[in-house]
Amino acid sequence: MPDAMHDPLPTRRALIALAVCLLLLLAWDALGLDLAVMRQVGDASGFALREAWVTKQLIHEGGRLVSYAAMVLIVAANVSPRVLPLLSRRERRWWLVVTLVALACISLLKRASLSSCPWDLQAFGGMAEYVSHWRLGVRDGGPGHCFPSGHASAAFAYLAGGWALARAYPRAARAWLVAVVGLGAVYGVGQMLRGAHYPSHTLWTGWICWAVTLGAQRWLRAAASTPPTNN
Repeated sequence: MPDAMHDPLPTRRALIALAVCLLLLLAWDALGLDLAVMRQVGDASGFALREAWVTKQLIHEGGRLVSYAAMVLIVAANVSPRVLPLLSRRERRWWLVVTLVALACISLLKRASLSSCPWDLQAFGGMAEYVSHWRLGVRDGGPGHCFPSGHASAAFAYLAGGWALARAYPRAARAWLVAVVGLGAVYGVGQMLRGAHYPSHTLWTGWICWAVTLGAQRWLRAAASTPPTNN
């Protein structure tokens, strides 16, 4: 099938890496490393870089603009075949749908989360107490809705481009993945320095978007290889 989704990385290795990263994330949470890291960049007076131009304007606001530009490209590729003409219709639609699903997953999890951001904690000048985001149903005294990192999803939700581009534009696919992971890391560090998110918030966003993308890719390959039935 010429338009079946290709892997920018071997699928088995990707699944193993996904599982290993899950174990590392669970270990990070179990050890309570989030708060230890945040104490290195903030104190009782708050976070010195919360309103800094680099972290707030360049990384936070600028990151949103980059996300919007990426979405415009994906939508344009679905509207006009002249944009990325070597992509099949299936690849274009898959790219758009999976990106939107990844964004929606992070958004819905944030809405349901009771975990507040680091800058809301008493230790950093706020009113909340630290409560692990895995203590479901337990409020920390703050506004909540901070887990996982929505800003990091402005990069990680676009991982699907690496798979969508892999067959027709393999070099662009690799570059896309490097850019997405790199920007996600930058966004995460920026938000951590501002006190907006714990490191694990960014890491979980990346893992969830990766799992959604890989699962959708596996489903599409299975669907494409299933012969049609005669009713």
